[in-house]
Amino acid sequence: MQRDQPFSIAPESYGNRNLASNMDRRKHRRVPAQVQGFLLGNSHEIEAVTLDLSVGGARFDCDIEVYPGKVIRVRLVIPGAEEPVSIEDARVQWVGEDTFGVSFQNVRPAELDELEQLIDEYEETEGSGHA
Repeated sequence: MQRDQPFSIAPESYGNRNLASNMDRRKHRRVPAQVQGFLLGNSHEIEAVTLDLSVGGARFDCDIEVYPGKVIRVRLVIPGAEEPVSIEDARVQWVGEDTFGVSFQNVRPAELDELEQLIDEYEETEGSGHA
């Protein structure tokens, strides 16, 4: 069985080779969707915005103190959804100056469906696809 070769197109805004190599390891489609969210990492929820999103994780712009390995709870306000998508276990993978990335762990099927639908709709609206 032949294995597909990984590739990535790292935008210049990342400016960090470690982040680009992390992109090579991604398993899921990722779109630059900005979605309102709420993060619970300590004693209270803090509002956040995704800078990009996939069914496997997200990059956030948020003022919460986190570190790689920390597990936080994420609630994403998906337009048109009755309730926020709630991901109980989001593990921080990396921390930048004003942003950080999480991987979603143990996501329920209903939440996966909501995320997939949002990503599909974003790609259709933006006309973005894979080269």
